Amino acid sequence: MIVADANVILRGIRSRDGASGFVLREMLLGSIPFAMSPAVVLEYEDVLKRPGLAGLYTSAVEIDVILDALCAMATLIQPWFRFRPFLDDPKDDLIVECALAAGANLIVTDDRHFDIRQFRYSA
Repeated sequence: MIVADANVILRGIRSRDGASGFVLREMLLGSIPFAMSPAVVLEYEDVLKRPGLAGLYTSAVEIDVILDALCAMATLIQPWFRFRPFLDDPKDDLIVECALAAGANLIVTDDRHFDIRQFRYSA
């Protein structure tokens, strides 16, 4: 089980040939199990619909189709707790929270500011 950061989805739309394109394609095909929370879905929508980003590569209608398909394929998680490690980007906290709630094995990102080493989590 993975949780993908919004930048992976954005890059997957921009370039279907790169690593992010592979991850997005496999997520949509059901080959890679993944989790999303309502906060993660809203973050995806916010990033993908920003002027000048994905809109250069696809229309708002196509973005909605991709988001709907992701929601249909995902394990939808409703975190029952708030976990805020206060990473450099507060939106990254939502990804970590979803990953913990889902019991994910991996967080997939290429965000240079997403440094999981900024905090120590111990059980």
